[in-house]
Amino acid sequence: MKCEFVQLIEPPDAAKAYVKDAEERGCKVFICAAGLAAHLAGAVAGMTTRPVIGVPVDCGPLQGHDALLSTVMMPGGIPVATVAIGKAGAKNAGYLAAQILGVADQIMADKVKAERVSNAEALLAKDEAMQAKLK
Repeated sequence: MKCEFVQLIEPPDAAKAYVKDAEERGCKVFICAAGLAAHLAGAVAGMTTRPVIGVPVDCGPLQGHDALLSTVMMPGGIPVATVAIGKAGAKNAGYLAAQILGVADQIMADKVKAERVSNAEALLAKDEAMQAKLK
């Protein structure tokens, strides 16, 4: 698996060429983050039939609410899976991409399941520690 960070504030032809090249290199899922009223995820979704996950960035005077609306409001037939604003959304975008990949890759699916179990165990341990302090 490969993860790449790029900035697509480029002419539309350059962005389209990047998306096409990514598909040819085997990209299975796109994660696009943008702030303010930027619409990167929607633009990418219009260029590919691969899953696109949009992450609204919490910046500007509206703290990401404008980015959320720009990301989630897509016309029928051009879906963008949209996650929460900010860091939690970015984290969930990674998990969602792993789950999507896990549909066709049992090793990835098993890793996602193991991560969920690990997270639940860590939460229970934190709760136990807090309960002990309260006694």
